[in-house]
Amino acid sequence: MSKDEVILTKEGLAQLEAELDELKYVKRKELAARIKLAISYGDLKENSEYHSAKEDQAFMETRILILDKMLKKARVVDAKSLDLSKAGIGSVVVLNDIEFAEKIEYKIVGTEEADVNENKISYESPLGKELIGKSVGDIIHVNAPVGVIQYELLEIRAV
Repeated sequence: MSKDEVILTKEGLAQLEAELDELKYVKRKELAARIKLAISYGDLKENSEYHSAKEDQAFMETRILILDKMLKKARVVDAKSLDLSKAGIGSVVVLNDIEFAEKIEYKIVGTEEADVNENKISYESPLGKELIGKSVGDIIHVNAPVGVIQYELLEIRAV
């Protein structure tokens, strides 16, 4: 993997493309209407609606540039071609927290689509780094602020 590469699953690619389309074709028009309305209020020096809309526009245009750059450098990991004998990007892993005897399921994804609330962890996160290349039955040790957490890898599967 090159440093410039953006690793994505098919799902992650679709999400970023949808966000880019939404920004370019919907949000830009909405923001243009907001700016036009704010201009109609007159004196731009003290027009808070205008300044707020222009600030939002700057943030949105920056996000569009970032998404364009990421999508140009994207490498999509195909779940169908995964080697399920070892954990890797695009695979779903089921872990057992050894201390608390709790099962937890994670999908290993690229950094740009990681979302702990959806149990999607980056392959670059401490847990993700430890999981890559591991097989069912392996014990994973992760350094965390509370100390070392141990997991047993119970299952590896495709989405």
